[in-house]
Amino acid sequence: MKLLTGLVFCSLVMGVSSQGWFSFLGEAYDGAQDMWRAYSDMREADYINADKYFHARGNYDAAQRGPGGVWAAEVISNAREDIQKLLGRGAEDTLADQAANEWGRSGKDPNHFRPAGLPEKY
Repeated sequence: MKLLTGLVFCSLVMGVSSQGWFSFLGEAYDGAQDMWRAYSDMREADYINADKYFHARGNYDAAQRGPGGVWAAEVISNAREDIQKLLGRGAEDTLADQAANEWGRSGKDPNHFRPAGLPEKY
């Protein structure tokens, strides 16, 4: 099994040019910035029932960067939800957040979660 895993890994590495890796890393970096921007906007807006919108928007923006952005959005979203679970946040809210995260990452319109009255700035 280890040999098979090693062969698959090596074939993937050999098949991807260094340009591909740099592109992936750039997308991941830009995607992480998109996630941070959505989080910062959510904190600034401080608007009731808007968190799902910002979850979806951050994931959507990051995913538009490409595979690296999708990866960054997934890692950041999962880490955020895991931390909130440790802090005692409810499982229902975590599931709803993850649904909004996946909605955005899949390319669906984040405005689906936009609450009425949220300033156009966001």
